[in-house]
Amino acid sequence: MLSRKDPIDIYSEQIRGFLASNFYVADAESLQNDASLLDQGIVDSTGVLEVIGFIEETFGIIVEDSELLPENLDSVHGIAQYVIRKKN
Repeated sequence: MLSRKDPIDIYSEQIRGFLASNFYVADAESLQNDASLLDQGIVDSTGVLEVIGFIEETFGIIVEDSELLPENLDSVHGIAQYVIRKKN
């Protein structure tokens, strides 16, 4: 029987891979989905712009100024949930 991954798992893997290749993440697999990227020092204010560019290019969505909120962009899980909401 084939198992299907949930979109949130697929998006989380893509986001984690991006963070690991573009920012200093000692161990990408140990990065918890709900950990604050800002509080952990992984992403700074300039890095948020890189994350937005990644989201727009990878997932084909536009991040509106009104959506630049911590709950949307400050964790792997938050970003994945945001992408799912925007794509629906």
